[in-house]
Amino acid sequence: MKIIIHTDSQVFDDLKVEWYDLMERATVSPIFSTPDYQQIWWQYLGHGELRILTIYEESTDILVGIAPLFIDDGKLTFIGCVDVSDYLDFLVDKNYTDQVYEIIINYLKHEPEWQSVYFCSLPYHSPALTSMLSLAEKANLRPTSAVEEICPIITLPDTWQSYLSSVNRKQRQEIQRKLRRVEVMDDSRLYVIDNLSDLSDELIDAFVILHKKSNHDKESFWDESLENFFRTLIKRMAELGWLKFYFIDIDDNPAAALLCFDYQNEILVYNSGFDYARHGYLGVGNAIVSYSIRHAIELKRNRYDFLRGDEKYKFKFGAIGEDVYDIKINRLKSHD
Repeated sequence: MKIIIHTDSQVFDDLKVEWYDLMERATVSPIFSTPDYQQIWWQYLGHGELRILTIYEESTDILVGIAPLFIDDGKLTFIGCVDVSDYLDFLVDKNYTDQVYEIIINYLKHEPEWQSVYFCSLPYHSPALTSMLSLAEKANLRPTSAVEEICPIITLPDTWQSYLSSVNRKQRQEIQRKLRRVEVMDDSRLYVIDNLSDLSDELIDAFVILHKKSNHDKESFWDESLENFFRTLIKRMAELGWLKFYFIDIDDNPAAALLCFDYQNEILVYNSGFDYARHGYLGVGNAIVSYSIRHAIELKRNRYDFLRGDEKYKFKFGAIGEDVYDIKINRLKSHD
Protein backbone atom coordinates (compact mmCIF):
# COMPACT_ATOMS: atom_id res chain seq x y z
CA MET A 1 0.00 0.00 0.00
CA LYS A 2 1.11 3.54 -0.68
CA ILE A 3 -0.34 6.85 0.47
CA ILE A 4 -0.37 10.19 -1.35
CA ILE A 5 -1.38 13.40 0.45
CA HIS A 6 -3.03 16.08 -1.70
CA THR A 7 -3.14 19.74 -0.69
CA ASP A 8 -4.28 21.33 -3.99
CA SER A 9 -7.96 21.63 -4.92
CA GLN A 10 -7.10 20.48 -8.44
CA VAL A 11 -7.31 16.98 -6.94
CA PHE A 12 -11.10 17.01 -7.25
CA ASP A 13 -10.84 17.20 -11.03
CA ASP A 14 -7.70 15.09 -11.39
CA LEU A 15 -9.09 12.16 -9.39
CA LYS A 16 -12.76 12.40 -10.32
CA VAL A 17 -12.88 9.24 -12.45
CA GLU A 18 -10.89 7.19 -9.93
CA TRP A 19 -12.89 8.69 -7.06
CA TYR A 20 -16.24 7.63 -8.54
CA ASP A 21 -14.84 4.23 -9.42
CA LEU A 22 -13.83 3.72 -5.80
CA MET A 23 -17.30 4.75 -4.64
CA GLU A 24 -18.70 1.81 -6.61
CA ARG A 25 -16.49 -0.51 -4.55
CA ALA A 26 -16.88 1.18 -1.16
CA THR A 27 -19.06 -0.17 1.64
CA VAL A 28 -20.40 3.33 2.32
CA SER A 29 -20.45 6.06 -0.33
CA PRO A 30 -22.77 8.95 0.61
CA ILE A 31 -23.65 11.65 -1.89
CA PHE A 32 -21.90 14.18 0.34
CA SER A 33 -18.62 12.31 -0.21
CA THR A 34 -18.76 12.47 -3.99
CA PRO A 35 -16.00 14.56 -5.60
CA ASP A 36 -18.58 16.93 -7.09
CA TYR A 37 -20.20 17.72 -3.75
CA GLN A 38 -16.87 17.96 -1.96
CA GLN A 39 -15.43 20.25 -4.61
CA ILE A 40 -18.40 22.63 -4.43
CA TRP A 41 -18.35 22.65 -0.63
CA TRP A 42 -14.63 23.41 -0.60
CA GLN A 43 -14.99 26.13 -3.23
CA TYR A 44 -17.61 28.12 -1.32
CA LEU A 45 -17.47 27.00 2.31
CA GLY A 46 -13.99 25.57 2.76
CA HIS A 47 -11.27 27.09 4.92
CA GLY A 48 -7.89 26.00 6.14
CA GLU A 49 -5.79 23.57 4.08
CA LEU A 50 -6.70 20.38 2.25
CA ARG A 51 -5.31 17.08 3.46
CA ILE A 52 -6.86 14.53 1.09
CA LEU A 53 -5.28 11.13 1.64
CA THR A 54 -5.39 8.67 -1.24
CA ILE A 55 -4.35 5.07 -0.65
CA TYR A 56 -3.34 2.77 -3.50
CA GLU A 57 -2.81 -0.98 -3.74
CA GLU A 58 0.81 -0.76 -4.78
CA SER A 59 1.06 -3.81 -7.07
CA THR A 60 -1.91 -2.74 -9.21
CA ASP A 61 -1.87 1.03 -8.57
CA ILE A 62 -5.64 0.87 -7.95
CA LEU A 63 -7.17 3.48 -5.64
CA VAL A 64 -8.59 1.63 -2.62
CA GLY A 65 -9.14 4.42 -0.10
CA ILE A 66 -9.76 8.15 0.26
CA ALA A 67 -9.77 10.17 3.45
CA PRO A 68 -11.20 13.54 2.30
CA LEU A 69 -9.89 15.82 5.03
CA PHE A 70 -8.83 19.37 5.73
CA ILE A 71 -7.05 21.01 8.63
CA ASP A 72 -7.82 24.38 10.15
CA ASP A 73 -6.38 25.85 13.33
CA GLY A 74 -5.09 22.46 14.39
CA LYS A 75 -8.40 20.63 13.83
CA LEU A 76 -8.43 17.83 11.27
CA THR A 77 -11.85 16.94 9.93
CA PHE A 78 -13.88 15.80 6.93
CA ILE A 79 -14.42 18.11 3.97
CA GLY A 80 -18.06 19.11 4.33
CA CYS A 81 -18.21 18.93 8.10
CA VAL A 82 -20.83 19.65 9.40
CA ASP A 83 -23.80 22.02 8.89
CA VAL A 84 -24.88 21.27 5.31
CA SER A 85 -23.50 17.73 4.95
CA ASP A 86 -25.68 15.03 6.49
CA TYR A 87 -23.51 11.94 5.94
CA LEU A 88 -19.73 11.88 5.56
CA ASP A 89 -17.24 9.03 5.59
CA PHE A 90 -13.96 7.60 4.44
CA LEU A 91 -14.23 5.90 1.06
CA VAL A 92 -12.80 2.43 1.42
CA ASP A 93 -12.80 -0.49 -0.98
CA LYS A 94 -14.68 -3.23 0.89
CA ASN A 95 -11.87 -5.70 0.10
CA TYR A 96 -9.21 -3.53 1.77
CA THR A 97 -10.96 -2.19 4.86
CA ASP A 98 -8.41 -3.01 7.55
CA GLN A 99 -5.40 -2.13 5.40
CA VAL A 100 -6.78 1.30 4.48
CA TYR A 101 -7.77 2.16 8.05
CA GLU A 102 -4.35 1.05 9.31
CA ILE A 103 -2.72 3.52 6.92
CA ILE A 104 -5.06 6.34 8.01
CA ILE A 105 -4.37 5.60 11.67
CA ASN A 106 -0.64 5.50 10.99
CA TYR A 107 -0.94 8.91 9.31
CA LEU A 108 -2.77 10.30 12.34
CA LYS A 109 -0.18 8.84 14.70
CA HIS A 110 2.78 10.45 12.93
CA GLU A 111 1.23 13.67 11.56
CA PRO A 112 2.29 16.51 13.90
CA GLU A 113 -0.01 19.25 12.56
CA TRP A 114 -3.28 18.32 14.26
CA GLN A 115 -4.30 18.92 17.83
CA SER A 116 -7.78 17.42 17.49
CA VAL A 117 -9.59 15.17 15.05
CA TYR A 118 -13.31 15.35 14.35
CA PHE A 119 -14.84 12.84 11.96
CA CYS A 120 -18.48 13.92 11.84
CA SER A 121 -21.73 12.57 10.36
CA LEU A 122 -20.75 8.91 10.07
CA PRO A 123 -23.71 6.65 9.15
CA TYR A 124 -24.55 3.95 11.67
CA HIS A 125 -23.32 1.24 9.27
CA SER A 126 -19.93 2.85 8.60
CA PRO A 127 -17.00 0.43 9.03
CA ALA A 128 -15.13 3.29 10.69
CA LEU A 129 -17.28 2.85 13.78
CA THR A 130 -15.82 -0.60 14.36
CA SER A 131 -12.61 -1.12 12.40
CA MET A 132 -11.15 2.34 12.71
CA LEU A 133 -12.11 2.82 16.34
CA SER A 134 -10.48 -0.49 17.22
CA LEU A 135 -7.30 0.34 15.34
CA ALA A 136 -7.15 3.83 16.87
CA GLU A 137 -7.44 2.38 20.35
CA LYS A 138 -4.64 -0.10 19.63
CA ALA A 139 -2.51 2.82 18.47
CA ASN A 140 -3.20 4.54 21.82
CA LEU A 141 -4.96 7.47 20.14
CA ARG A 142 -7.87 7.13 22.60
CA PRO A 143 -10.79 7.88 20.28
CA THR A 144 -14.31 8.56 21.50
CA SER A 145 -17.52 8.02 19.58
CA ALA A 146 -21.05 9.25 20.23
CA VAL A 147 -24.39 9.72 18.52
CA GLU A 148 -24.29 13.13 16.87
CA GLU A 149 -27.76 13.24 15.31
CA ILE A 150 -30.48 11.04 13.89
CA CYS A 151 -31.81 10.75 10.36
CA PRO A 152 -35.49 9.73 10.16
CA ILE A 153 -36.02 7.19 7.37
CA ILE A 154 -39.10 5.77 5.66
CA THR A 155 -38.65 2.33 4.11
CA LEU A 156 -40.90 2.63 1.09
CA PRO A 157 -43.46 -0.04 0.15
CA ASP A 158 -44.46 -0.93 -3.40
CA THR A 159 -47.64 1.17 -3.55
CA TRP A 160 -48.99 4.46 -2.29
CA GLN A 161 -51.95 2.69 -0.70
CA SER A 162 -49.60 0.39 1.20
CA TYR A 163 -47.75 3.42 2.48
CA LEU A 164 -50.96 5.10 3.62
CA SER A 165 -51.96 1.93 5.42
CA SER A 166 -48.65 1.97 7.31
CA VAL A 167 -49.27 5.31 9.07
CA ASN A 168 -51.83 5.88 11.79
CA ARG A 169 -55.40 6.74 10.88
CA LYS A 170 -55.17 10.42 11.86
CA GLN A 171 -52.02 11.01 9.83
CA ARG A 172 -53.43 9.06 6.87
CA GLN A 173 -56.47 11.33 6.81
CA GLU A 174 -54.27 14.41 7.17
CA ILE A 175 -52.08 13.36 4.22
CA GLN A 176 -55.03 12.61 1.96
CA ARG A 177 -56.96 15.74 2.92
CA LYS A 178 -54.14 18.25 2.51
CA LEU A 179 -52.72 16.70 -0.64
CA ARG A 180 -56.15 16.55 -2.26
CA ARG A 181 -56.97 20.12 -1.17
CA VAL A 182 -53.94 21.44 -3.07
CA GLU A 183 -54.36 19.11 -6.06
CA VAL A 184 -57.99 20.05 -6.76
CA MET A 185 -57.52 23.82 -6.54
CA ASP A 186 -57.99 25.51 -9.91
CA ASP A 187 -55.05 27.85 -9.35
CA SER A 188 -52.54 25.33 -7.94
CA ARG A 189 -49.81 23.24 -9.51
CA LEU A 190 -47.60 20.49 -8.06
CA TYR A 191 -44.52 19.54 -10.07
CA VAL A 192 -40.96 18.29 -9.89
CA ILE A 193 -37.82 19.53 -11.66
CA ASP A 194 -35.34 16.72 -12.30
CA ASN A 195 -33.11 17.90 -15.15
CA LEU A 196 -30.95 20.87 -16.04
CA SER A 197 -33.02 22.01 -19.02
CA ASP A 198 -36.11 22.59 -16.83
CA LEU A 199 -34.14 24.20 -14.01
CA SER A 200 -33.93 27.99 -13.97
CA ASP A 201 -32.29 30.64 -11.82
CA GLU A 202 -35.81 31.91 -11.07
CA LEU A 203 -36.75 28.59 -9.48
CA ILE A 204 -33.62 28.62 -7.35
CA ASP A 205 -34.43 32.24 -6.37
CA ALA A 206 -37.92 31.09 -5.38
CA PHE A 207 -36.50 28.31 -3.22
CA VAL A 208 -34.16 30.71 -1.39
CA ILE A 209 -36.99 33.18 -0.80
CA LEU A 210 -39.31 30.44 0.47
CA HIS A 211 -36.61 29.12 2.78
CA LYS A 212 -36.16 32.58 4.28
CA LYS A 213 -39.94 32.93 4.71
CA SER A 214 -40.26 29.64 6.58
CA ASN A 215 -39.24 31.23 9.88
CA HIS A 216 -37.13 34.10 11.18
CA ASP A 217 -34.22 31.84 12.14
CA LYS A 218 -33.79 30.74 8.54
CA GLU A 219 -33.27 34.33 7.36
CA SER A 220 -29.91 34.40 9.17
CA PHE A 221 -28.94 31.07 7.59
CA TRP A 222 -28.02 32.68 4.29
CA ASP A 223 -24.93 34.61 3.34
CA GLU A 224 -23.29 35.11 -0.06
CA SER A 225 -21.06 32.04 0.21
CA LEU A 226 -23.89 29.74 1.24
CA GLU A 227 -26.19 31.03 -1.47
CA ASN A 228 -23.48 30.48 -4.11
CA PHE A 229 -22.92 27.00 -2.69
CA PHE A 230 -26.60 26.10 -3.02
CA ARG A 231 -26.95 27.55 -6.50
CA THR A 232 -23.91 25.70 -7.82
CA LEU A 233 -24.84 22.47 -6.04
CA ILE A 234 -28.42 22.42 -7.33
CA LYS A 235 -27.27 22.89 -10.90
CA ARG A 236 -24.59 20.21 -10.58
CA MET A 237 -27.04 17.73 -9.07
CA ALA A 238 -29.33 18.38 -12.04
CA GLU A 239 -26.44 17.76 -14.46
CA LEU A 240 -25.68 14.46 -12.74
CA GLY A 241 -29.33 13.37 -12.80
CA TRP A 242 -29.58 13.40 -9.00
CA LEU A 243 -31.98 16.31 -8.54
CA LYS A 244 -35.60 16.10 -7.43
CA PHE A 245 -36.79 19.67 -6.87
CA TYR A 246 -40.48 19.72 -5.83
CA PHE A 247 -42.69 22.81 -6.00
CA ILE A 248 -46.23 23.89 -5.26
CA ASP A 249 -47.36 26.98 -7.12
CA ILE A 250 -50.53 28.86 -6.19
CA ASP A 251 -51.74 31.67 -8.45
CA ASP A 252 -48.53 31.13 -10.46
CA ASN A 253 -46.41 31.94 -7.42
CA PRO A 254 -44.27 29.37 -5.57
CA ALA A 255 -45.84 28.50 -2.20
CA ALA A 256 -43.64 25.57 -1.19
CA ALA A 257 -40.36 23.98 -2.32
CA LEU A 258 -38.63 20.76 -1.35
CA LEU A 259 -35.03 20.26 -2.46
CA CYS A 260 -34.24 16.54 -2.70
CA PHE A 261 -31.52 14.35 -4.14
CA ASP A 262 -32.19 11.06 -5.94
CA TYR A 263 -29.17 8.91 -5.18
CA GLN A 264 -28.50 5.18 -4.81
CA ASN A 265 -32.21 4.38 -5.09
CA GLU A 266 -33.12 6.73 -2.24
CA ILE A 267 -34.74 10.15 -2.05
CA LEU A 268 -32.82 12.45 0.31
CA VAL A 269 -34.69 15.52 1.61
CA TYR A 270 -31.98 18.17 1.70
CA ASN A 271 -33.87 21.38 2.43
CA SER A 272 -37.25 23.08 2.13
CA GLY A 273 -39.08 26.38 2.11
CA PHE A 274 -42.70 27.39 2.65
CA ASP A 275 -44.75 30.57 2.49
CA TYR A 276 -46.69 29.90 5.67
CA ALA A 277 -47.88 33.49 6.01
CA ARG A 278 -49.90 33.32 2.78
CA HIS A 279 -50.56 29.62 2.31
CA GLY A 280 -50.09 27.97 5.68
CA TYR A 281 -53.84 27.38 5.99
CA LEU A 282 -53.62 25.01 3.01
CA GLY A 283 -51.04 22.79 4.69
CA VAL A 284 -48.57 23.21 1.82
CA GLY A 285 -45.73 21.76 3.89
CA ASN A 286 -47.63 18.55 4.53
CA ALA A 287 -48.83 18.44 0.92
CA ILE A 288 -45.40 18.77 -0.71
CA VAL A 289 -43.83 16.12 1.53
CA SER A 290 -46.75 13.78 0.78
CA TYR A 291 -46.41 14.48 -2.93
CA SER A 292 -42.68 13.70 -2.87
CA ILE A 293 -43.19 10.46 -0.93
CA ARG A 294 -45.83 9.36 -3.43
CA HIS A 295 -43.49 10.23 -6.29
CA ALA A 296 -40.64 8.27 -4.67
CA ILE A 297 -42.90 5.22 -4.46
CA GLU A 298 -43.90 5.64 -8.10
CA LEU A 299 -40.19 5.72 -8.98
CA LYS A 300 -39.72 2.45 -7.03
CA ARG A 301 -37.17 4.00 -4.69
CA ASN A 302 -36.29 1.95 -1.63
CA ARG A 303 -36.04 4.65 1.00
CA TYR A 304 -37.09 8.20 1.74
CA ASP A 305 -34.50 9.88 3.96
CA PHE A 306 -35.42 13.09 5.79
CA LEU A 307 -31.71 13.50 6.67
CA ARG A 308 -30.54 14.98 9.94
CA GLY A 309 -32.98 16.33 12.50
CA ASP A 310 -35.59 14.83 14.81
CA GLU A 311 -38.47 17.18 14.00
CA LYS A 312 -41.78 15.62 15.05
CA TYR A 313 -43.44 15.96 11.65
CA LYS A 314 -40.95 13.49 10.12
CA PHE A 315 -42.09 10.71 12.44
CA LYS A 316 -45.74 11.45 11.74
CA PHE A 317 -45.00 10.38 8.16
CA GLY A 318 -43.86 7.00 9.49
CA ALA A 319 -40.11 7.59 9.64
CA ILE A 320 -37.84 5.65 11.98
CA GLY A 321 -34.64 7.28 13.23
CA GLU A 322 -31.19 6.01 12.31
CA ASP A 323 -28.23 7.20 14.36
CA VAL A 324 -25.43 9.30 12.91
CA TYR A 325 -22.14 9.24 14.81
CA ASP A 326 -18.96 11.20 15.25
CA ILE A 327 -15.44 10.15 16.20
CA LYS A 328 -13.22 12.53 18.16
CA ILE A 329 -9.55 12.27 19.02
CA ASN A 330 -7.51 14.77 21.01
CA ARG A 331 -3.73 14.66 20.86
CA LEU A 332 -2.32 13.28 24.09
CA LYS A 333 -0.11 15.46 26.24
CA SER A 334 3.44 14.25 26.63
CA HIS A 335 2.75 13.20 30.24
CA ASP A 336 -0.38 11.18 29.33
